[in-house]
Amino acid sequence: MRTATGELVLIPGGPHVVGTDRPWIREDGEGPARVVALAPFRIALCAVTVMEFARFVEATGFVTDAERAGWSFVFAGEVGDDATIAGQAAGAPWWLGVEGASWRDALDTDPGHPVVHVSWNDADAYCHWLGARLPTEAEWEVAASGGLPDRPFPWGEELTPNGVHLCNVWQGSFPAEDTGEDGFRGRAPVDSFPPNGFGLYNMVGNVWEWSADSRVRADTSASCCSPTTAADEKVQKGGSYLCHHSYCGRYRIQARSGSSPDSSTGNVGFRIAR
Repeated sequence: MRTATGELVLIPGGPHVVGTDRPWIREDGEGPARVVALAPFRIALCAVTVMEFARFVEATGFVTDAERAGWSFVFAGEVGDDATIAGQAAGAPWWLGVEGASWRDALDTDPGHPVVHVSWNDADAYCHWLGARLPTEAEWEVAASGGLPDRPFPWGEELTPNGVHLCNVWQGSFPAEDTGEDGFRGRAPVDSFPPNGFGLYNMVGNVWEWSADSRVRADTSASCCSPTTAADEKVQKGGSYLCHHSYCGRYRIQARSGSSPDSSTGNVGFRIAR
């Protein structure tokens, strides 16, 4: 770990531009660009790690939604031969409900990776324990921009400027093969890749991050990014290591997805704000 992942940085208040007039996926509600007034707030340098979440569980005895349900969604390419499958996401065969899958799976192997298999409810409980909260969608976008408004990526306009990979997303042919050209197949440590202009790590790619806000969708069909959906969803931001331009180009600041507050997958985590 190169940095103290729990450290929070101050984002200045004032008028900020969120959304975009250049949406890639218009039906997701990425636009239009608009000005919002925000009070100053603080946001964590990194997503919450497996190790940090373990401290919360040890202190409180908290049991996640996935643990209570007895299963969580796992990307098919990461499911072992001995796994017991509880179900499959409609319209997204690469999402399998695996019995026993939970945040604990990475406790011994990847404690510095972002905690996943945590629902919005779980993330909210963690925040309350710390006297913190989840960022709003607008706060998240402003923080992710690093001070560069109306750009799709924290560093500018191109996903790989001069051929350099600056985030953890899928390369190759989705969902069959991830070539790992960015250095990772699967999740990466929370402080991978250079930080943005505010010093924040992995604001796009790696894992989706829960926000405080809700969204209502008329279409409740499954998507690449959130295999369980509901009429009232909590907004997720930033995309994940499973995002690929051929199907889910949601590894951008203004992109958005969502899922029900009690759902969990292997590509969704969170970071805290105050």
